[in-house]
Amino acid sequence: MEANEQYKEIFENLNDGVYYVDRDRRITFWNKGAERISGFSSDEVINTHCYDNVLMHTNDEGTQLCMSGCPLLNSIQTNHINVASVYLLHKAGYRVPVSVRTVPIVENGEVFGAVEIFQVQHERMESLYNMQELKTLALTDQLTGLPNRRYTETFLASRISEYKALGINFGVLFMDIDHFKLFNDQYGHGVGDDVLRILAKTFTSNLRNSDFIGRWGGEEFIGICVCPDEDSLRQVAEKIRILAEKTSIPYADQSLSVSISIGATLYQTDETAEQVVQRADNLLYMSKTSGRNCVTLG
Repeated sequence: MEANEQYKEIFENLNDGVYYVDRDRRITFWNKGAERISGFSSDEVINTHCYDNVLMHTNDEGTQLCMSGCPLLNSIQTNHINVASVYLLHKAGYRVPVSVRTVPIVENGEVFGAVEIFQVQHERMESLYNMQELKTLALTDQLTGLPNRRYTETFLASRISEYKALGINFGVLFMDIDHFKLFNDQYGHGVGDDVLRILAKTFTSNLRNSDFIGRWGGEEFIGICVCPDEDSLRQVAEKIRILAEKTSIPYADQSLSVSISIGATLYQTDETAEQVVQRADNLLYMSKTSGRNCVTLG
């Protein structure tokens, strides 16, 4: 099915991503917004299928939606409009939170295909810190662009002060990339750097406004999350773990997978920053010894 020329001209200049598929989910139109948000050019995707390793949508649980639970496929099969929040895979490998709306294309009562309109959920990409200001103050990690250890320690101290003054509960996540040495040994340090950069982009693209993630050193990261209880802290930690697992590292003509292990703990009254970080680190070690790619809460 060829997209109607009149609508193509309108959709081409929208900021939102827009693409058309036929009944076989072959992509017949891909606008500039889709190029900007996904990193994939029109030439790269036209005449491919939407399940051909392009956007690779996942949900909060990390389920791959392209072959099961796909809103676009559901619109084609049921002739219904669908709305969903998902994570697309950017060409560079990191995950981006997007809201999608899929609409069936019908002529003479028959569904010929569907259109998907998607936009970045910017409120989920905003962070509490001004990255440009942090760069000026030499408080970012040069490789990943994340807050460095110095700023992370300062941020943790401020969270402890808020807890003492206002009683705002928060948790600490100690995160470590699994088998990171193997990336460096097998593929070279350049790929190891790519792993760090792309994971950092996945982190910053999916932070809640109340969350913070900084690079602690090497392949270690610290997350500081406002959470009322252990259940909510586990949910945040699992979401981060799943998004990391669904991140893709481009290498030559293939994509490399990556995973992280996490130790998660709530801050306890009157303890120091060093104590809560050490407990999270100990829990991380338990995740490593339990098989990696998991969360240990304590």
